[in-house]
Amino acid sequence: MNKRVIIGVGIVVVVAAGAAVVWWLASPLFINRVVDEEFPDAAELAANPEKLMDMPEDERAEVQDEVMEAAASMPDKQASDAMPEASGGPLVLAQGAFMDADEFHQGSGTATLYELDGGGHVLRFENFTVTNGPDLHVFLLQGESMDGALDLGPLKGNVGDQNYDIPAGTDVSAFTGVSIYCVPFHVTFATASFE
Repeated sequence: MNKRVIIGVGIVVVVAAGAAVVWWLASPLFINRVVDEEFPDAAELAANPEKLMDMPEDERAEVQDEVMEAAASMPDKQASDAMPEASGGPLVLAQGAFMDADEFHQGSGTATLYELDGGGHVLRFENFTVTNGPDLHVFLLQGESMDGALDLGPLKGNVGDQNYDIPAGTDVSAFTGVSIYCVPFHVTFATASFE
């Protein structure tokens, strides 16, 4: 009888472990992770403390109303400074449209490589969607294959606008496109070639 209990417990453990693995592999096919990030504005991010972003929406609206009332009551102040040369804002270095890897692994939207005013670089996805999968990562490509690709980290969401910082000192001119890549199974889900 003891042997039957041990075998029964062993079967339950194996089935539970198998179910967990199946869920990990299959759940991304049914669950979308939506991301909707604003484009980073380096000057604004430097000027505003993080605690304002952590406030609940109603408190933030109240603070905004108070600031607007205070600004409206201030007297006008005339200035006669010369117009400085306008900063061009973020500079588009390269852009490409996402394409399906195959009939099952599909993606759409645009990938744009920007140089920021402060000298940093960011990769931005807009109107982006891709078939979800386990452990998807964002890679900058140096050609058609994954040789020499730069891993920018896990995909934040399979739907929505999102930003990926590029490490300082990276030669962005070497990159020819972007790949959404499933790391454990070595499968490309979508690619965008830079124009």
